[in-house]
Amino acid sequence: MSALSQLYVVVLATVGIGLTATLLAWRERPEPGATPLVAMLAGQSWWSVFFAFELQATTLAAKAFWSDVQWVGVVVIPVAWVLFAMEYTGRDQYVRSKYIALLSVVPVVTVALAATGDYHDLLYTGSELVVRDDVTTLRREGGPWYWVTASYTYVLGLVGSVPLLGYVRSETSQFRGQSVALLIGTIAPWVSNILFLYGAVPVPGLDPTPVAFAISGVAYLGALTKFRLLGTSPAPNRRARRLVFERMQDAAVVVDSHEYIVDMNESATEMLGTTARAALGRPAGEVLPKYDRVPSVGTTSEHVTVDGRNGRRHYDVTVTEISDFHGRYVGRVIAYHNVDEHLRHQQRLEVLNRVLRHNIRNETNVIYGYADLVADEGGPQSDRAEIIKERAIAIADMGEKARQIVDIFEQVRRDSRAVPVSDLVTERSADVADRYPNAEIRVEALPADAHVNAVLGPALSNLLENAVEHNTGSTPTVEVSATVDDGRVRLVVADDGPGIDVYEQAVLERGTETALEHGSGLGLWLVAWAVGIADGTVEFEENDPTGSVVTVEVPVVSADSENRGEPETAPSRAETSESPTVSE
Repeated sequence: MSALSQLYVVVLATVGIGLTATLLAWRERPEPGATPLVAMLAGQSWWSVFFAFELQATTLAAKAFWSDVQWVGVVVIPVAWVLFAMEYTGRDQYVRSKYIALLSVVPVVTVALAATGDYHDLLYTGSELVVRDDVTTLRREGGPWYWVTASYTYVLGLVGSVPLLGYVRSETSQFRGQSVALLIGTIAPWVSNILFLYGAVPVPGLDPTPVAFAISGVAYLGALTKFRLLGTSPAPNRRARRLVFERMQDAAVVVDSHEYIVDMNESATEMLGTTARAALGRPAGEVLPKYDRVPSVGTTSEHVTVDGRNGRRHYDVTVTEISDFHGRYVGRVIAYHNVDEHLRHQQRLEVLNRVLRHNIRNETNVIYGYADLVADEGGPQSDRAEIIKERAIAIADMGEKARQIVDIFEQVRRDSRAVPVSDLVTERSADVADRYPNAEIRVEALPADAHVNAVLGPALSNLLENAVEHNTGSTPTVEVSATVDDGRVRLVVADDGPGIDVYEQAVLERGTETALEHGSGLGLWLVAWAVGIADGTVEFEENDPTGSVVTVEVPVVSADSENRGEPETAPSRAETSESPTVSE
């Protein structure tokens, strides 16, 4: 077989591989990058097909004609490559009609010059046949526009390759394999074409680029089949990050190292009452309110007040540093978190705390006092006075539990404090035992070195109180134990009372109350909220033969915060009440 025949067979094989890859890509439409990839593979096949026609032609005119026809495929390839790279990597905002039209100016001019080559020397200055080893090839001298097109092709090839280089080192092996295969498929024709331009080819005038498309086709087939090129792509990654930035509720402003605003999201423009077009490129101090109070990286400033379109708003400001690949500081993200709702919630807690600490207690004391006077007078109203006194005590107890709940949520705003499990159980059990001398509270051996969040104190007190108060026996019995396993403390409170109503448990599991479906008090809610704040869980089971078993599991916490804040031991009711009536 002659050298020309062997070359012809290779070119036909290249066409077959290219058409197969084109068909596979066509079937994946409208996946990101599928349509541009089809155009690029079709351009390669077009070039190879008419290169085969050129090889078979015998006259100068025929070879020149088929050479000119090849330009349609030649100029499609780089444009399609750039569009594919943009879509594949999530930069599809550049794949628009106006950009495609702009990229197509040089290709359209090139095809037009190729079609009208007989009337000018812009694309080629001369053409001739070269015979070597019985192989006749076409050699053409490039004109000025030829070198413009060649340069343009390599620029677009480089532009399309740059986004892919970032995925070569991707942590996802699939994206890494796809990118490597795509780059190999692009580099192979580049190298062959560069060798042709510099005259470093075995046969003068014979461009081996269509032959190199065989390597490209194999690489693209591997990317489409083995690495699922169009089945899984990184296109959503870039858009998702941008979408998160744009739609995040916190206002975010990006400031460069020279203190100029370079980006901001929709929440920031709404907060500042401006537009991105008006703010970008301006000094941050001219746009951001109280910019001199912006904190250092990783810290939070005092509340910043902003007067915007929607009135006065309060924000916490946090700053995140931006570094380049080499760890050099290039800017920072300034985030404004609206704390208006938090401040209103804090105000509500403060008002409720005052009402629960003083107003309700004082009012129930007054009611109790007048009821006591009525009872002392004797007569038929004495029994009713006793009922009033009991209800006053119940109201005071409920107010105390509500106050404890407010205190628990107040702890969320402060640093969590750790206490030893042994101290927490011992102190809380002793306090309840002092107030209920008829009850028997048994405390089993406790772990000596495990610490938990101090917020569990009120929860444990309520579990013990509920176990005693609702027990109709003459000697209520409560057993408390604690164990540590795999970094978690398991605290168990078991009693021999009537048990916890299933209806009460259902309300807690549902997490909400309604006018028709609600619990009978606040004790279990206090337990559930306190355990939740401590990142724990609570479970209710029946005891054998009677009673309930409540199991609380919380993570062990570091002892470093043991001495923060106020003392953990809560005062008894006798210590918090001004009236001996309410402290019963």
